[in-house]
Amino acid sequence: MMLDRRPRPYNLAGLIYPLCVKISVCLITFNEEANLAHTLESVMPVVRDSSGEIIVVDSGSTDRTVEIAKSFGAQVFTQPWKGFAAQKNSAMEKGSGDWILQLDADEALEPQLAREILDAIQAPGGAAGFFIPRKNFFLGRWIKHGGFYPDPKLRLIRRGAGEFKEYGAHPTIKVTGPTGQLKHALIHNAYPTLRGYIDHMNSYSSSGAEIAVAEGHRGFNLLNIVVRAKLTFIYNYFVRLGFLDGREGFLLHAYHAVYVSWKYAKAWELARKKPD
Repeated sequence: MMLDRRPRPYNLAGLIYPLCVKISVCLITFNEEANLAHTLESVMPVVRDSSGEIIVVDSGSTDRTVEIAKSFGAQVFTQPWKGFAAQKNSAMEKGSGDWILQLDADEALEPQLAREILDAIQAPGGAAGFFIPRKNFFLGRWIKHGGFYPDPKLRLIRRGAGEFKEYGAHPTIKVTGPTGQLKHALIHNAYPTLRGYIDHMNSYSSSGAEIAVAEGHRGFNLLNIVVRAKLTFIYNYFVRLGFLDGREGFLLHAYHAVYVSWKYAKAWELARKKPD
């Protein structure tokens, strides 16, 4: 499938005229052939109707990721891994659009969200960026409770209005100026298998441990390793109604609590290796 860059008429409030605000869709990738085509297909209305572009920064994929990205007309750049925030910022810096839509390779736009984004960048009302709600899927089920929805993410910003700040495996965009909120959602199919989820939590807990050490968590603390993990499960599963998401909800919150325990155990391991 090749990208059609021809401007198309755009309908806003019943008026037909070309959209003159360009958007750059920016992603970072590494071995994302299972997800990337669905993601890029979902952004095509945004790219097409804004005469926009797709920017992909790949960190050395060995599967068909680069081939798939190019088949959608993406500009592909290959560079060594710099960390989540630096890699995402590098992708956004390469965009030439008036607005930047930053996505993960396992996220896709609801059809209604594509139209809402076009409306928002045409008449932003002074906003420097927009938060977008996210529907997280775990083992094929949309997780609606336990703090996993609406899970708003600041992903649509004016070019140059902000950048990602490092926060382990979950960097966040910081913008200068007011922000708005979109209604329709990103579809986040992050964890179709338990193995994939556990692998990610193992990686994320290592990143979280580094942050915990930097914040002063250095000792072997049963309060953090055991009690905090249990309280995390109780809070998310019972207080935040995670039990309403069935078996998938139970497994998600049980293993998320394990992630918390791993994080503080790894923080202790890291700290004892550091010189005083």
